[in-house]
Amino acid sequence: MRAIWKGHIRFSLVTIPIRIYNAIETSQALKFNQLHKEDNGQIAYDKRCKQCNKIVKAEDIVKGYKYEPDSYVIIDQEDFEKVKLKSTKIIEIEGFVDAAEVHPTLYDAPYFAGPDGEVAAKAYSLLCKALKDTGKMGIGRVVLRDRENVIMLTSQDNALLLYKLRYPNEVRNISEIPNEDGVEITKDEVKLSHTLVESMTKSFSEIELKDRYKDSIRETIQAKIEGKEIITVVEEEKPVVDIMSALKASIEQAKAQKKPMKKASGKKEKEAASSKKSSKSKLKKTGT
Repeated sequence: MRAIWKGHIRFSLVTIPIRIYNAIETSQALKFNQLHKEDNGQIAYDKRCKQCNKIVKAEDIVKGYKYEPDSYVIIDQEDFEKVKLKSTKIIEIEGFVDAAEVHPTLYDAPYFAGPDGEVAAKAYSLLCKALKDTGKMGIGRVVLRDRENVIMLTSQDNALLLYKLRYPNEVRNISEIPNEDGVEITKDEVKLSHTLVESMTKSFSEIELKDRYKDSIRETIQAKIEGKEIITVVEEEKPVVDIMSALKASIEQAKAQKKPMKKASGKKEKEAASSKKSSKSKLKKTGT
C-alpha cells in the first residue's frame, strides 16, 4: 500500500511520525470509454477555449477565480505554494472529543494512518490504546491535495483511522426538508412499529453488503460479449395499504423468515441409556 502523505501527529509535547494511506479501494471501479456511435472510434477530450474556439495544450491552461462577471484573477502554482500552513506536514491535534459530539453528516473520506518507522511504533501504539480506552477522538488539521482539511483521528483494530471531516457550513440544515407537521400517531401504531423493528433486528455482519449494481453491470457486459440475451427484471409497483395492516403483515413475514429453534430429539440420551444397560448386563454375566 502506497502512502499519500508523510508527516507527524502532534499533541502537546508528543510527536509521532506517521504515513497516511487511502482506505478506499478504487481498482474495482468500472471504467467506460466514450465512442463515436458510427464507427466506435474513441472520443478525444479536447480542451477548447470558449473565447477563441482554439484547442489549447495543458501547459497553456491556468487557474482563474471569477470575482465579477467575465473578470478573473489568475492564481498560479507559486501562489498556492506561498500559502504557508503548519498543517502541511504536521497534524496538530487541537483537542480530544467524544464520538457522539461529531454528527454523522460531517464524516467524509476515510484514511488509514500508520507509524513511520520503528522509532514511531511505541508512541503510535500508545495513542491507539489511549483513544480506544477513553472512547475519545482527536480533532486536528492536515493539508491533503492542496487543501487544508479538518480531520478526526480514532482507533480501530489497534491502528489509527483518520476521517476527513466536512465543515459544518457545508452541510445543509435537515429542517429544510419538506415535512408534514401535525401527523397523529397512535399508541398501537408505535407499539407495532417497535415490534417490527425488534423482529427484524440482526447482527450487522449478517447483512450482505455487496455492490449488486456493479455485479449486474458486469453480467450485462459479459452477456453482450457472448451475444446472449439480456433479461431485465421489472419491479412491480406495490399498492399502498393501511399502515396498521402493513405493520401486522410485516411482523408475520419477519417471524416466518426466522429459522425455528431445533428441538432436542433425545436420541443421544436414549443411546447413552441403552449403552449403560448393555454394560450392566455384561457385568452380571461375567460375575463381576
